[in-house]
Amino acid sequence: MATTADFRNGLCIIFKDDLYTIVQFQHVKPGKGPAFVRTKLKNVKTGKTIENTFNSGVKVDTARIERRPYQFLYKEGDDYVMMHTETYEQINIAEDLINAPQFLKEGDSVEMVVHADTETPLYVELMLNVILEVTYTEPGLKGDTASSTALKPAEVETGAKVMVPLFIETGEKIKINTTDGSYVERVR
Repeated sequence: MATTADFRNGLCIIFKDDLYTIVQFQHVKPGKGPAFVRTKLKNVKTGKTIENTFNSGVKVDTARIERRPYQFLYKEGDDYVMMHTETYEQINIAEDLINAPQFLKEGDSVEMVVHADTETPLYVELMLNVILEVTYTEPGLKGDTASSTALKPAEVETGAKVMVPLFIETGEKIKINTTDGSYVERVR
């Protein structure tokens, strides 16, 4: 249990029977009337952001969430089997809990966010950037560009399709941003 005086960025609260983290908050003391706290809350499961105003001093339920290191072992049917890197405990995770499953390959390290009180997995985050090998792409032709940012489709070792610059060839390793699936750079 916490009050609005305990609000800080990253605090996880139970609001409208769902888990939200505080993205931003501001204590407001108007000239007339009671003080209040204006907040931006992000839903932990869906990622949707909402704004809400709390009266000053209101009590809210807090939730304890933990980030734990896991490793992706293999895919079993529709589930992804993950192993805790410290306890070696294995757990099956549904694909919809993973932020970018198309870039996940066996042996990758991930971070699982778990509701510590109920031991319920909330979501799985890949690293911000992953390094994958290009398994197929059309050859780029010299002089085929109207600008320096011309892109072509490529398929990486996990089967995902990404847009890469024309100079990338089959067999090269590239760094991909997992939040938007964009090409970052070539890795030597």
